[in-house]
Amino acid sequence: MASRIIFHIDVNSAYLSWTSVENLRTGAGPDLREVPAIIGGDQKSRHGIVLAKSISAKKMGIYTSEPVASALKKCPNLLIFPPDHEMYRQYSHLFIDYLKTLTPDIEQVSVDECYLDFTGIAHRYGSPLEAADEIKNTIYERFGFTVNVGISCNKLLAKMASDFEKPNRVHTLFPEEIPRKMWPLPVRELHMAGRSSSQVLNKLGIHTIGELANTDVNLLVSHLKSHGRLLWEYANGIDDRPVESLPARAKGVGNSTTLSEDVLTERDAAPVLRRLSESVAKRLRAGKQLAGSISVEIKYADFSAASHQMPLNPPSNAAGTLYSASLRLFRRLWNGEPIRLLGVRTTRLTDENAPVQLSIFDIDWEKNEKQQKLDAALDKIRKKYGEQAIRRGSDVTAKKL
Repeated sequence: MASRIIFHIDVNSAYLSWTSVENLRTGAGPDLREVPAIIGGDQKSRHGIVLAKSISAKKMGIYTSEPVASALKKCPNLLIFPPDHEMYRQYSHLFIDYLKTLTPDIEQVSVDECYLDFTGIAHRYGSPLEAADEIKNTIYERFGFTVNVGISCNKLLAKMASDFEKPNRVHTLFPEEIPRKMWPLPVRELHMAGRSSSQVLNKLGIHTIGELANTDVNLLVSHLKSHGRLLWEYANGIDDRPVESLPARAKGVGNSTTLSEDVLTERDAAPVLRRLSESVAKRLRAGKQLAGSISVEIKYADFSAASHQMPLNPPSNAAGTLYSASLRLFRRLWNGEPIRLLGVRTTRLTDENAPVQLSIFDIDWEKNEKQQKLDAALDKIRKKYGEQAIRRGSDVTAKKL
């Protein structure tokens, strides 16, 4: 994997930057990047929290996810613009569509960030740094907003590099640079090391990423379970995840929901995952498809995001099967931090009538087939008598959990 070159490209303060560009284009307002300003205050969806802030607002102690009322106490003359998610999607499309003219090997992980596998187009440029500078400058010249570009041999290190000094910068973080550039940082700055995990690590006397990297992994697993092993791997720069290109990601069925209140426990997350799994399963059955893989996405209150996936063997469109798998993935993935968004997505779709090759180890096949037949029968009843004809137990399940 050392021969791979991966870029992580992240729009600097996307909501604020895109609002500023739109203001300048239409004359609707000032460049919010140049004054104390925030995006937030949408009472209907997030009860008036700060979604994005300008550099000058940050210097006044204003932080993302802070209540707007609190931010105004720190800066009474703060400019506040509400979020415009439709406009953000338009600018996101411009951003991604430009990158797709360079290579199809792009994985978009949120509205404002993506991974780009540079390996296949490296021959067109003098060096990765030269290419990253060209991409960064072209985005600013064409669209008016800035990005950071992180460069490395894997996704984890590229993302860590893009989080170094901002805005409008290019940074590298190759394995030989880890001791100098990454290990001195506090553990809380490691990707996937949330507040709860960092507190546990601090209690163990682990305060820097370097100390984490040199800790016995068994000690970490004993305190943080599988998440402890993941953090140890990340602290050592270990990450073999491929860049999953947009065409592959599009060949799937998924659903996600932004929560009205942050989810704090597995008990609260479980019924949400069940509803999402039922929705995805219903769409699969309507399309007469089976899913061979499932992933769960978590977006935290601080807007960081993470996802894990696993194969479904045999492929399925049964709600119970998807829910069970999504709950297992959630337990592996969740770092204990407050959750803002949950998503369930299925990929590797096949026709439900296509032959499935089974082995003697596929002991769940008969159970899965029965679940699929039961779900199909329930679909017919709902179609004839209405959605409320059968009560599927998200609430009941929550009580059982």
